[in-house]
Amino acid sequence: MTPSFSSYLVNEPFRDPGLYVEVRWAKRALLFDLGDNEALGPTRLLRAGDLFVSHTHMDHFIGFDRILRVALGRGKTLRLFGPPGLIANVTGKLRGYTWNLVDGYPLTLDVSEFHPHEIRSAAFRAGEGFLPNEAPPRATPGRLPDLPFPVLEDPMFTVRAVALNHRIPSFAYALQEQFHINVNKEKLRAAGLPVGSWLKDVKHYLWQGQPDDFRFTATLYFEHRREERAFVLGDLRDRFLTITRGQKLAYVVDARYDPDNEAKVVALAKGADVFYCEAPYLDCDADKARERYHLTARQAGLLARQAGARQVVVFHFSPRYTGRGDELVREAQRAFEGG
Repeated sequence: MTPSFSSYLVNEPFRDPGLYVEVRWAKRALLFDLGDNEALGPTRLLRAGDLFVSHTHMDHFIGFDRILRVALGRGKTLRLFGPPGLIANVTGKLRGYTWNLVDGYPLTLDVSEFHPHEIRSAAFRAGEGFLPNEAPPRATPGRLPDLPFPVLEDPMFTVRAVALNHRIPSFAYALQEQFHINVNKEKLRAAGLPVGSWLKDVKHYLWQGQPDDFRFTATLYFEHRREERAFVLGDLRDRFLTITRGQKLAYVVDARYDPDNEAKVVALAKGADVFYCEAPYLDCDADKARERYHLTARQAGLLARQAGARQVVVFHFSPRYTGRGDELVREAQRAFEGG
């Protein structure tokens, strides 16, 4: 079965961190962290309408300017999610420029920052000179800040976060597909039905939780004709679709290895198909890693193993190991495999 998410690091492991996740068939992408993103062309950047910031140290946030420049003049909204202080950081970035010639530009930035018991949000519109328009805070009663909490809920997937200790809150994220839907194209063709965009609507009805007796009309495109046809969702699902476990990705950066962070990361990344984890240091430099509030490659592997991840990918290597990246990868893999 073809996975719904295609994910890869924005840069090679010694450069700025960032994870690009393309949602297949949707012309949509998610971007985790805004470090240097020159490796992503304008087309890929424009697909990334949802941006998840771990924290705003320079190597995680300097790429904000390039995304803003590419998106200016486009009729779209960029949504940014992140830790406390993100609104102030975006405001500071925007105030560094002069906006007297953007009247009528359609770009909007919607920024949400997550506090232990409330969510604060602000909208920045190009046509208003990107002045912040803050909404009243929304309470999150009963939320446990030490457990993964949702930052974006979509019918197809949920993005959750935990706040890790990097001497400031550093958000780690997990992207979880609700469930995976695979279409049996051979059965469709045998029934005289074409493969096409109408199947995207079918998937969305299922992710939305529509009942089995939900009736809808789809537009089908055959070789020489177009046809409107009525369907019942449950019948279509049973005959042509297979529903399986959803895909899960985890992204963890800039956190010290301590019991509190360990418990949060393991809870967040539990069962991840791919666990992307920072590993700036070799374990022989564990004292330096702890002092700098970072992980070692061995610690990254151990966290992935404890979380029951299927694969671990390490990155964000310190330049002190230039030319020795394979050592960091091997150390993480040994710990992941229990060696």
